[in-house]
Amino acid sequence: MPRTPAPPPRSEEHPRRPDARRDPRSVRAAYRSFLDHGVLPRGVHPLVADSWRRSVHSGVDPEAPRTDSGLAHDDLVAYREAHPLAGVMPVVRELVVDAAADDGLVVAVSDDAGRLLWVEGDRALRDAVDRVGFVEGSVWREERVGTNAPGTALATRSPVQVLGAEHFSRPVQAFSCTAVPVHDPASGRVLGVLDVTGRQSAASGVVLSLVRATVLSLERELAQRAAATGPDDGPGRLPGPPRDGAPELLVLGTAPVLRSPDGLDHRLSLRHAEILVLLATHPRGLSADELAVLLHPGELSDVTVRAEVSRLRRVAGALLAGSRPYRLARPLRTDADVVRDHLAVGDVRGAVAAYRAPLLPRSGAPAVEHLRAELAAELRTAVVAAGGADVLDAWTRTDDGAEDHAAWTRLQRVADHGSPLWLRARAHLDLLDDELA
Repeated sequence: MPRTPAPPPRSEEHPRRPDARRDPRSVRAAYRSFLDHGVLPRGVHPLVADSWRRSVHSGVDPEAPRTDSGLAHDDLVAYREAHPLAGVMPVVRELVVDAAADDGLVVAVSDDAGRLLWVEGDRALRDAVDRVGFVEGSVWREERVGTNAPGTALATRSPVQVLGAEHFSRPVQAFSCTAVPVHDPASGRVLGVLDVTGRQSAASGVVLSLVRATVLSLERELAQRAAATGPDDGPGRLPGPPRDGAPELLVLGTAPVLRSPDGLDHRLSLRHAEILVLLATHPRGLSADELAVLLHPGELSDVTVRAEVSRLRRVAGALLAGSRPYRLARPLRTDADVVRDHLAVGDVRGAVAAYRAPLLPRSGAPAVEHLRAELAAELRTAVVAAGGADVLDAWTRTDDGAEDHAAWTRLQRVADHGSPLWLRARAHLDLLDDELA
């Protein structure tokens, strides 16, 4: 459904569906083989298999998952009241909680760190999930609990269904669940996860459709609220690069776009976006050999590069000039340039707002990885130097800032003690400290 501004498209990976699973007995046998011998039999769905491997790598105890957070009840209440999803909880209750309670299900809403902020629904089932630590305030990150729908949805940034024995933690294998991430419609960042938990029916196609539809309604409501308050009333709501008659290249995030001066958007493949970014940063041009090295040293031939550039011309047209070397016929402005423009005039908050996501985060091209790290480092340095609570708050809501322990520590130090910002910083520091322990 169109939104203004539109967030980056989500992962195309399909969620788990009942007809794609092996039967529970086969899954349990695969699970035992994996834990006892480190052997993963064929047939386990890749989403589950990858999650099991991440769970082992994170040191998750399959017998005793760590869900506690150490956050006092009053602190939790203050934290969730200030959370962006608090304002749309009436929509959650109207669309899914009442129906879930009638069907013997529980509905949970987490934040972007996997902390359960609200757990509502069938009373009997709530008593059952309470016994495995699925309670308000608990943390269900995959790194702590292993494979589970809310945590794995955060890890993969995609809808997830986990059925019984597919859970990594044995105490949780009595339950099934469906979870879908909720995105900020302005920035595309994940705000949290909507989850439905129950017995086997909780991972059905009907429940998946219900949760997806509810998330769309939540994101529509968030977009309407953002439009009503205006683009400058919160972080992450800066419009794209100003149009000055030149084409624009949007590369902050996973959905690169080339925008023509008349406002038409052309979706780009990752490789074509990489080439344009490199040409934009080398205005004198690059030869096919040079592009090959910058894109993939030792693995990419100049013949392959020439073929890719030929295909790119069909999209970029007159923007590309010549072939010896390849270069841009005119300057190409990127949304990364917008971030640097804000930094150049000392507008750190504006720079963070314009930084919707890392530069081409899926790219493994060495030169692009360098540009990505360079931009993030420049922004982080400016944020720490500025040190204001609003700037630090905005930075910690980005993908790079979410794991920045120093930024969280400084935010807790400068925020008013006991305020929602202070509680948010404390909550995330608890999580990060646990992961470092």
